[in-house]
Amino acid sequence: MTEVFNPFSLSGKTILVTGASSGIGRGIAEACAKMGATIVLTGRNEERLAATAEALVGNGHKSIIVDLALIGERQILVNQLPALDGVVYAAGIGQRQLCKLITENDVDEVMDINFKSIALLQAELLRAKKIKKASSIVFIASRAAFSPSIGNAIYSASKGALISYAKCLALELASRQIRVNCICPAMVWTDLILKGGLTKEDLQEAEQQYPLKRYGQPEDVANLAIYLLSEASAWMTGTNVDLTGGESNL
Repeated sequence: MTEVFNPFSLSGKTILVTGASSGIGRGIAEACAKMGATIVLTGRNEERLAATAEALVGNGHKSIIVDLALIGERQILVNQLPALDGVVYAAGIGQRQLCKLITENDVDEVMDINFKSIALLQAELLRAKKIKKASSIVFIASRAAFSPSIGNAIYSASKGALISYAKCLALELASRQIRVNCICPAMVWTDLILKGGLTKEDLQEAEQQYPLKRYGQPEDVANLAIYLLSEASAWMTGTNVDLTGGESNL
């Protein structure tokens, strides 16, 4: 029998997914496992991370409970990791606060999780030589970095910082054929948007303004992540891929 050609296969790859306990991170972990990858899951919530692990198909997956905002726990994670073929940074939090009401704690809370912990973990991974040659690194950014909205300044700034960082990282790692790309989703149905101050009914009404008449689902982002993690995207690095359901005003 002729083997079916599948450039999107992740068979034989080991992929680290942060923020895997819920939302987009969980969706990506589940989808990558279905494509044959061995997944290392990280998150802060033990119960939810266990639920993600239970949902994964295949064998050999590993869960590591850590708070990536803490330097000691980042080091614990890195020490337990095998060599990686891919990393997906999906951990993040949202916050809405008017600019005139922003406090130092507000800035620290969002930037520590959405940017600082990611940059520092990536540095640890490189120093420990945990990322193989010709691997792929995917950052879950956001269209919020380019689309201002009232009260969303810190979150938008954190995602903008992540995008700028990723472009520099792509240049630094290109000599090792390690690819670095960002996914910039618009609104995706996760707990994050349900905690944003609008009711579910308000959001369901607003999603009708999208050309495809719906917000995204975690699996929509996961399918794009599979492409970026696979050999199908071997000539793609330093890019931001918008995922917006056709909405051009974001």
